[in-house]
Amino acid sequence: MNDSVIRSARREDEKGAYHVCLKTGDYGKDGEPFYREDPDALGRIFVGPYLKFEPELSLVLEDEQGICGYALGAFDSRAFFDLYEREWRPKLRAEFPDPQGPPASWTRVQQVYHSYHHPDYFCPEPYESHPSHLHIDLLPRAQGRGFGRRMLEQVMDRLRERGSPGAHLGVSIANTPAIGFYRRLGFHELIWAGAGNDACLYMGKGLLP
Repeated sequence: MNDSVIRSARREDEKGAYHVCLKTGDYGKDGEPFYREDPDALGRIFVGPYLKFEPELSLVLEDEQGICGYALGAFDSRAFFDLYEREWRPKLRAEFPDPQGPPASWTRVQQVYHSYHHPDYFCPEPYESHPSHLHIDLLPRAQGRGFGRRMLEQVMDRLRERGSPGAHLGVSIANTPAIGFYRRLGFHELIWAGAGNDACLYMGKGLLP
């Protein structure tokens, strides 16, 4: 752990970063038991597009065992989602069919496939105050050591240098440790979206003086 390093992500980091996404894919806990039939299902949404479209805002945490975390950002969320829609999602739609039958019977993987065909591009208002967005995941062995804070601060510094007035992120209602972490970083509540176990809290933070 003493050799852990934060660095800019590279395209060859995709496999390791997808693995981190899988191992944190159950609302911050290990999602592997739910995604064995397609371990990359989540990574195709939450990692791959950022490495491709926003490489300058993509960081990874690496130790002697490999990649154990990432922090990702998008400068202009609407522009990012437009690229995702035009250049990323068509491949997902072509390769992974939209599941049929009652949603209550779908597996976690099928739920993700459904999102390939029916994406959520929600951005909290006022958009002009928090147009950028962030995403971070760390494996358990990297948690509680200050890496998450440092990585997010580095991505926010890069956003600030490019003139972003603020950033937002979404966190599941089930991931209470993450909500507390973001609050300690200075993020405040913007809006709740969804209901029940699918409820998501959007939080924001200003980046300019």
